[in-house]
Amino acid sequence: MSLLSVSELTVRTGQSVLVRDVSFSLAPGERLGLIGESGSGKSLTALAVMGLLGDGLRASGSIVLDGSEVVGATDSALRGLRGPVGQLVFQEPLTALDPLMRVGRQIAEPLRRHRGLRGGALRTAVAEALGEVALPDARIVRAFPHELSGGQRQRVAIAIALAAQPRLLIADEPTTALDVTVQDGVLALLERLVAERDMALLFISHDLAVVARMTERIVVMRSGSVVETGAVLDILREPRHPYTQALVASARSLDGALDAGDPNEGAPR
Repeated sequence: MSLLSVSELTVRTGQSVLVRDVSFSLAPGERLGLIGESGSGKSLTALAVMGLLGDGLRASGSIVLDGSEVVGATDSALRGLRGPVGQLVFQEPLTALDPLMRVGRQIAEPLRRHRGLRGGALRTAVAEALGEVALPDARIVRAFPHELSGGQRQRVAIAIALAAQPRLLIADEPTTALDVTVQDGVLALLERLVAERDMALLFISHDLAVVARMTERIVVMRSGSVVETGAVLDILREPRHPYTQALVASARSLDGALDAGDPNEGAPR
């Protein structure tokens, strides 16, 4: 049984088609990657799944999330899905977080709304949420987003997304704006939390190596359309579409260049 089923999703603005006939499904606990270059429609697809498309954008087709149709649903009808069923982690936490609200209050809000926590129980849950994303320092609770590093802000964003204990986590390029070493820490954190909570994961990126690390199946998008789907290993071993072949070849070239520059490569260990 699918937790998320997307069928012939099309997103338009005026007469322009930005996403065309996209279809895929995601089972409970499964990890699926959406990969493609900038402008391929990945983020629009993620926003459509949660009913968060901006003004001037229209979705057609079908998106069924936990048995409820998202396309055409009112915002009030979708509030019960946002949080307990599905939640989004955005690419740039500095713009996703409220700059005028302390971090502790931002984490407390979904805990209060979706889990009904108050008083001491709420304060304890906020501290536990920060501890779970490896931010145990009590000063973080009173900090504003601009007072934190990029990696800390992204961990806060993940804590907020997980506060309502969603069954589906959508991570939209969650590490693109981070340094490589910080990126690895955030990816490891997501891997651990998804496994511990047995959540479904829809992971969106332009980086094939990252998607291969985080997911079991891949949907490859280009110019708003799906060009190939399959298991990660199948895609890496035998990509069929020319665009996918180019992605795999590029990733292999980068790996080769890195290996060539490693003086210890091939040395006995």
